[in-house]
Amino acid sequence: MALEFALNTSAAAQAALDCVVVGLFADQSLTPAAEAIDAASAGRLRALAERGDIGGKPGKTVLLHDLPGVTAPRVLVIGLGDKAKFGVPQYLKAAADAARALKTGNVHSALFTLSELEVKGRDRAWNIRQAAIAADHAMYRYTATLGANNKKREDKGLEKFEITGEDGAALAQGQAIAAGVAFARELGNLPPNVCNPAYLAAQGEAFAAKFDKAECEVLGDAEMEALGMGSLLAVARGSANRPRIVALKWNNGGEAKPYVLVGKGITFDTGGINLKTQGGIEEMKYDMCGAATVMGTFVAAVGMALPINLVCIAVGVENMPDGNSYRPSDVITSMSGKTIEVGNTDAEGRLILCDALTWAQKFEPEALVDVATLTGACMVALGKYATGVMTKHDDLARELIGAGETVFDRAWQLPLWDEYQPMLDSQFADIYNIGGRWAGAITAGCFLSRFAEGQRWAHLDIAGSASDEGKMGMATGRPVGLLSQWLSDRGAAR
Repeated sequence: MALEFALNTSAAAQAALDCVVVGLFADQSLTPAAEAIDAASAGRLRALAERGDIGGKPGKTVLLHDLPGVTAPRVLVIGLGDKAKFGVPQYLKAAADAARALKTGNVHSALFTLSELEVKGRDRAWNIRQAAIAADHAMYRYTATLGANNKKREDKGLEKFEITGEDGAALAQGQAIAAGVAFARELGNLPPNVCNPAYLAAQGEAFAAKFDKAECEVLGDAEMEALGMGSLLAVARGSANRPRIVALKWNNGGEAKPYVLVGKGITFDTGGINLKTQGGIEEMKYDMCGAATVMGTFVAAVGMALPINLVCIAVGVENMPDGNSYRPSDVITSMSGKTIEVGNTDAEGRLILCDALTWAQKFEPEALVDVATLTGACMVALGKYATGVMTKHDDLARELIGAGETVFDRAWQLPLWDEYQPMLDSQFADIYNIGGRWAGAITAGCFLSRFAEGQRWAHLDIAGSASDEGKMGMATGRPVGLLSQWLSDRGAAR
């Protein structure tokens, strides 16, 4: 069940919900709503804090019951840490901690009062919007492939999350972005025997059909052959699951040029003939998170009714070994006419993206951004916290990185200097698809740059940020937040 959101202007002590969420800093100072609860309960919160029963350590939560003078039967106290250091990450953590603490149990409705706090560099609209996004993310529960009797399917715990404030537009924005993040996470978490290229196409068509200003164009084998997409089709040759290009279009910007996003959607990556091994292959369903990201961003943009034109292109392909698979040393011809020598069949993402980037230029983009779980090298460089940004347009990098800072979906720029380009030289083709041991994330970006010449283009490597590792890991939905904020900023600047 999706979490329901609403705004609430009730005084904390009089809120008629199952629970009121308040905060306590490390110095035992109370948030304004906590002060009101304390006053209504004849100093009960301060007494508990002084006794050490509740504390301000970040992440600490204590659920109190039946405080005198308080309408809600429960009060959840969230530790907020050092008051002087309270900022964006601390606020987002508090919102997520609140939702997580109430995810199971008997609390079905809660008032989140921390939106009344001052967050450095942010306004109340941001507080409301980001509280909704953080809470929804924390409440996400994957159930799509669980058995009918699995207890995780049971709807329990928090159902309604009310936020102190009055800005309905901010809440609507937050809900739209939260829906986009959840859409991307769900696609990323589905197993590859469900989420294949045809499934991506069906999801795109179903979503676009709901909106008058949205449409969906799908390309299959025949269309790709006619367009000369030899690079993409080479990767697809080994799989019975045939490729799809899914182009979602949002037409709400008049005659303005569209912003175009292209997402890598390798729905399962075995590595091809250069077969992956245990310790990596079992997580390769997440290699389509670039496609999931651009589709999720489309969901968010439509939900916000952004006044822009937008094209989100999800490139769905499966990379499998087979007697018909492409091989190392093959030379293939891309849609651009450039020939590519295959050095490694496990460097397939760039081979599908290069044709998609060439095709995307027919839309005459205002800006062109590709998103891909492209290289382990980016994970080595930046870990899981930052998305890698590569572009020759520093102003575009600043826009994207700035949008990420706004919503704490952070990114960092890597160089795309000409000195790296010779690492892709080939004796047998125009370009080699790998650049050797060093600077792997950058040489992958250099490869893509050759298919975006003349465009205001950026490449986002999300290999680290798109999913959490391990058996209990899941897709994160990043960087839907960054891209949604970037597009919102572009719409506001018109």
